[in-house]
Amino acid sequence: MAHSIFSGIGLGMRTTKVSAAVRERLLRSARKVMKNAYAPFSNFRVGAAILTSKGQMFVGCNVENPSYGMTNCAERTAIFSAVAKLGPDLEICAVAVANDHGVPCSPCGACRQVIYEFGPRAIVFYQGEKGPKQSLITDLLPEGFRLK
Repeated sequence: MAHSIFSGIGLGMRTTKVSAAVRERLLRSARKVMKNAYAPFSNFRVGAAILTSKGQMFVGCNVENPSYGMTNCAERTAIFSAVAKLGPDLEICAVAVANDHGVPCSPCGACRQVIYEFGPRAIVFYQGEKGPKQSLITDLLPEGFRLK
């Protein structure tokens, strides 16, 4: 799995480049895992797929709770799963986000900061106002910070 995905990645000095095939695979995985979301309160299912610098993919979905502060977004679920498996040296190259309503849905502020922590050069794919969109995490979170 890692080799077929990794072949579509190019790590530049400033940004990550992801091939169309890899982007589509990430989006397909995000849409698939979105179906597993636990969203009885909002009925808004979200799925995310992240791609690491080593070509591994991790997925996550949103998990709601009646105490909304205990709810976890799909992007953070995927990232936390990757950290649990790979450890804290995780490096994210790309993130794809999908929702079941087909509406604009970029990562929330908390997710942007967590993406930045593990992928300060990551590219994010999501549904924008006028269709599919991609942005660098630094464009979505221009003043992101790390304590490393």
